[in-house]
Amino acid sequence: MTSAMQNAVQNTMQTSRRSWLSSISQGLTATAMLAVARGEDSPGRPMRPTSPPAATSIIHLFMNGGPSQMDLFDPKPELSRRHGEEHFTRIAGEVEFPDAAGALMGSPFRFRQHGGCGMWVSELLPHFTRHVDNVALVRSLHTTNLTHEPALYKYHSGSEFIGRPSLGAWITWGLGSENNNLPGYVVLEDPLGLPVNGVDNWSAGFLPASCQGTRFRASGAPVLNLGPDFTEPPRVTSAERSLIRRLDRIHQQQHPGHSRLEARIQAWELAARMQLAATDALDLNQETQATLERYGIGRDPTDSYGRRCLIARRLVERGVRFVQLFINGQIWDNHSGIGSALRAACDRTDQPIAALLDDLKQRGLLLQTLVVWGGEMGRLPISQLTPDRNPANSGRDHNKNAMVAWIAGGGIRSGTIFGSTDELGFAAVENKVSIPDFHATLLHLLGLAPEDIYVERAGLREKLTGVGEARVISELVAKSTTEWKVQEAGVH
Repeated sequence: MTSAMQNAVQNTMQTSRRSWLSSISQGLTATAMLAVARGEDSPGRPMRPTSPPAATSIIHLFMNGGPSQMDLFDPKPELSRRHGEEHFTRIAGEVEFPDAAGALMGSPFRFRQHGGCGMWVSELLPHFTRHVDNVALVRSLHTTNLTHEPALYKYHSGSEFIGRPSLGAWITWGLGSENNNLPGYVVLEDPLGLPVNGVDNWSAGFLPASCQGTRFRASGAPVLNLGPDFTEPPRVTSAERSLIRRLDRIHQQQHPGHSRLEARIQAWELAARMQLAATDALDLNQETQATLERYGIGRDPTDSYGRRCLIARRLVERGVRFVQLFINGQIWDNHSGIGSALRAACDRTDQPIAALLDDLKQRGLLLQTLVVWGGEMGRLPISQLTPDRNPANSGRDHNKNAMVAWIAGGGIRSGTIFGSTDELGFAAVENKVSIPDFHATLLHLLGLAPEDIYVERAGLREKLTGVGEARVISELVAKSTTEWKVQEAGVH
C-alpha cells in the first residue's frame, strides 16, 4: 500500500474512544436496519426454499407484443369453418380498436399433431415440434388489461402499475445468487432496442435495488465501462480496492438504513469481481462451431437471438439465478399483415429456442432450469382491418381473455396440455389460469411458497401474487422427482 493510502486510512481511523464506540453503535444500527430493509431475519423472506426445489434457475423467454395463440398452439377448426363471417365483438373494454374490428378470421397456417402427447403446433415452429414432450403447454392463461403497458407490468410484476418488483427481483431476493462473481438477475436485451416499458420491466421496485436486473449486451463489451481504462500492477489494484471497501463501510455506518447505499456498494464490489467472470460467461469463442450453427449464430435472422439463448445457457451454467431475454419493441404485436409478420417473428426465435432446449437437456441442466415462454397477452379471432380495409393486410387485435405460455424444465409434468378456450378462441373457458396463478406455480417449482415471500408495507403483505389468493397449478407439476426423471428419460 502506498504511503498516501496509509495516511488516508490512519486519518480516517484516528478517532477518540467515544467516537469509536459511537461508530460501532451506528454500525450495529446500520446492520440491523439493513437486515430489515433487505428482509433478513423476517418472516417475509425465506432464507432457504420452503420445500425441496425442483429447479434452481429460470430462463425467461419473453415474447414482446402478445403472440397469437390460435396461429401457434391453439388451432380452431370452427373458426376456420366460419372464416369471413361477421361477428360483433365491439364490447367496451374487450377490443382495443373497435372501429377496425372485422369478420372472423381463420388461421392462414397449417397445424399438425406432434410427439407422444399429440400437441398441435403450427407450421411456423418446425424446430420446436421436437420438444413438445418436454414442455407443459398452458392454453387457458388470461390477464386483466388489453393495453401493452399495464399488461406488461402485470406479467412481469403481478400488478398493472409501475414501481412494483419484477418476477426476477422477487426470485433473486428470495433465493439469492449462486455465484458471487455474477449478478443473480441478468437481462439480455436486444441490440436493436429496448422493449416497451424499457428498464421498468426488470425493476426491483420496493425491494433492495441490488435485486433489479443487470443488463448484459450480447456482443462487444458485456457491460459498459466494466473494464479499467488503464493497466496497473495487481498489487496496486488490490490495495486500492481494499481501501475503497474500508472507506465505503465507514461511510455506510454513518448513514444507517439506506438500502440504496448498500446496493451501490454491493454493485461496485460485484463490478470488480465481474471483470473476469462476465467476460468469460459471454465469450462464445469457447463454444464449438457445431454449437454455434445449431443456435443459428452467424446467419440471419437467427444470429442475434441465438447468441442470447446460448449466453443464457452459459449464465445458468455458472449459477445465475434468473436470465431474461427480450426482443426489441414488440415483434409479436401483429395488428396487420399477420401472414408475414408472425412468420418473421417465429423465424427469428424458433431455431435458437429449440437449440437452447437441446443444449440444456444434453448437459443435464434441464433438470435444474425452468425455461418459460410467453407474452403479455393473446390475440382475437376476428380480423383487424387496415385503413385500406383490405382483408389481405389483416392482423389481429389484442386479447386479454385468452393467451398461451409454455414451461420446460425441472419439476414440470412434461407433455402436458392444460386448459382450453372456447370454440372460436375468444376466451379461456376450462382450467383458467390467471397471471398470479402462473407466478405462484413458478415460485413453487423453485421451492418458494408464494404466500411466504412478502414485504410488509402500509399494513399489507405485498407479494408477487398480490393480496388475493393464487393457486399453484398442480396439474403442471410432476408428482415426484422420480416422475420427472422418468419423463426426462423419454418414458411418458
